[in-house]
Amino acid sequence: MNTPAANSPAFADQWRHHHVFDQGNPLAERNTRWAVILTSVMMVAEIVGGWTFNSMALLADGWHMSSHALALGLSVLAYAAARRYAHDHRFAFGTWKIEILGGYTSAMFLLAVAGLMLFQSVERLIEPQPIHYNQAIAITLLGLTVNLVCAWLLKDDHHHHHGHSHDHSHSHDQDHNHNGSHHEHHHDLNLRAAYLHVLTDAATSVLAIIALLGGKLWGASWLDPVMGIVGAVVVTVWAKGLIRDTGRVLLDAEMDKPVVGEIRDAIAASPVAAEITDLHVWRVGKGQYSCIVSLAVDAVDAMTPDEVKKHLSIHQELVHITVEINQPA
Repeated sequence: MNTPAANSPAFADQWRHHHVFDQGNPLAERNTRWAVILTSVMMVAEIVGGWTFNSMALLADGWHMSSHALALGLSVLAYAAARRYAHDHRFAFGTWKIEILGGYTSAMFLLAVAGLMLFQSVERLIEPQPIHYNQAIAITLLGLTVNLVCAWLLKDDHHHHHGHSHDHSHSHDQDHNHNGSHHEHHHDLNLRAAYLHVLTDAATSVLAIIALLGGKLWGASWLDPVMGIVGAVVVTVWAKGLIRDTGRVLLDAEMDKPVVGEIRDAIAASPVAAEITDLHVWRVGKGQYSCIVSLAVDAVDAMTPDEVKKHLSIHQELVHITVEINQPA
């Protein structure tokens, strides 16, 4: 068998690799697009109905649904942009973080919407307005139905989504052989966030229905603005959680993830004594990480980058590994 020369293009091709770590989720993108259409129609109906029938709870649910439509719309745009620029050389570690940036942006809009909901609810609590309960209840029930349909569309069905990963290390030597053990499925975090947002919308719709029924049956008109305040709090809590989760990914603040401990354990379990002198781990895809590890060993030629990769390759979430070996002169 002929072996390519070390300086030949064929030899270089053996070690050349791409940086498309995330293959996207076409099913999720299509279903999210349908959810945007349904939600946008219902959003307009609830906001117009809330103003027309003087229901703060219904109006709050409509504003919340507008944030939901925005979040889903950003999610669709993120899917499309990540796919379009997947092979753009300017993105050193792929385009997956475009989806995360979309989630972060929608969370910032959510905070503004929550503030508007809170202001209008307090204003309505101080100066009550007559409410047309029958019409408002009918629209809210329709909104709840739309929320449940969207939840069905956006359920994180990983049976239809198959991830892709590959392992390789950079240092004095490289090896592209795959030695990974079976790992659990990693769900589409972008889709999961949208799904949880839909469930939050459904909860807000339920609050609005309770408030309207309370006002209609027992004359407790104060329930309507109170439930609007509760809805604003729900939106704020959800936005805070989304900002925290997406912000950590965007800022590469995930050195407390289990995979970091797994890397340290794998190095500690190696047959050659080695000390980690520098370690960087950051996320480049759904449940996929890149790492740079620098090791100090106490003997010349005691360990090679290929051997380090062999110890780390059991963790399939590590898709891009760079290894540096520091040895005595």
